Amino acid sequence: MQHRIIVLGAGYAGAIAAGRLAKRLRREDVAITLVNAEPDFVERVRMHQLATGQDLKPRPFNEMFAGTGVEVRVAKVTGIDVDRRTVAVVEADSVPELELEYDSLVYALGSGWNSQGVPGTAEHAYEIAGRPGALRLRERLARLDAGQAVVVVGAGLTGLEAATEIAEARPDLDVALAARGDLGDWLSPKGREHVRKVFDRLGITVHEQAAVTGVEADRVTTADGGSVPAAVTVWTTGFAVHPIAKATALEVSATGQIVVDGTMRSVSHPDVYAIGDSAMAMGPGDKPLRMSCASGSPAAWQAADAIAARLTDGKLPNTPIRYFNQCISLGRKEGLIQYVTADDRSVRAALTGRLAAVYKELVCKGAAWGVANPTLGMPGRRRPVVRRQAQEGSAVNAQA
Repeated sequence: MQHRIIVLGAGYAGAIAAGRLAKRLRREDVAITLVNAEPDFVERVRMHQLATGQDLKPRPFNEMFAGTGVEVRVAKVTGIDVDRRTVAVVEADSVPELELEYDSLVYALGSGWNSQGVPGTAEHAYEIAGRPGALRLRERLARLDAGQAVVVVGAGLTGLEAATEIAEARPDLDVALAARGDLGDWLSPKGREHVRKVFDRLGITVHEQAAVTGVEADRVTTADGGSVPAAVTVWTTGFAVHPIAKATALEVSATGQIVVDGTMRSVSHPDVYAIGDSAMAMGPGDKPLRMSCASGSPAAWQAADAIAARLTDGKLPNTPIRYFNQCISLGRKEGLIQYVTADDRSVRAALTGRLAAVYKELVCKGAAWGVANPTLGMPGRRRPVVRRQAQEGSAVNAQA
């Protein structure tokens, strides 16, 4: 019998993990199933571009994984039973719930936007954490008349990219950004100076030390009792993980992320691996890895290599996940590459301007290429050791 591997979620982390497993292991030894709610890959790092009217290249999974041995199932995950090792999915609204069995599970369901419980966000705010939200914002921005106000709430990477992209694409709008702290306060002095320069050139108003406490149809209110006019409010204050893991017997953190070891394996259920935003993994300095593509991709490599090693009696991966830089687009013509320490703290060095924009674009294209070509440029397949299937799989994994 084949060892059954199910990968849940086909964002950057899930798609990379599925492809790497297909390359590492022989088809006759494993059955790899990739489950995702949408039929094609979403370049999440480009959602601010999609929201401003730019069209992204389609990347259908059935084409990407053709000939790899990975079975793609377009379905919504509705539940996981980690004791019975089953996943419940719905392939269409009119189709009954199906149950898939696994021997190894890779959980990569990712995250969505986080309203942080602020009143009015669900009713009035727009988000760009995924394609449906970006398309909804795109349609709303297209209907705005010149001079109307757009407020981006949140001054992290997503907030900076959203505000500059909107301001560049629609210079006729009154774009503002509300920051809880100071603009770019985590960046180096050079990085902060460049962000302010770009914001000034694009005419973006910055409200610093402005914690937003409410969202209304035509404004946002702040903790100091003030308000900022907003025909459209874009919420970018952080991410919340998919809730399914928290409803299982898996050990999860306070944020709902699955607690994993250095190989991305669950500390409570050794036949489950978690990667990307879904994982509570520790990086350099004993700090949790940041929710980002920069963390998700190497975590996917780590998990896939660990699964392959355990199935082939190979050497477990021991490559610490570290950071090198933060890549920020500031519209299509400007960018900022902030170099950081291994544990993601800014250093003095930074790349700015047009060259930084090109750098960021190459990073985005490279990430998408890696997903679209899942089995290229890697070591060949290895035959697993004799595997006693299904009924004994968990016991073997637990001892590995």
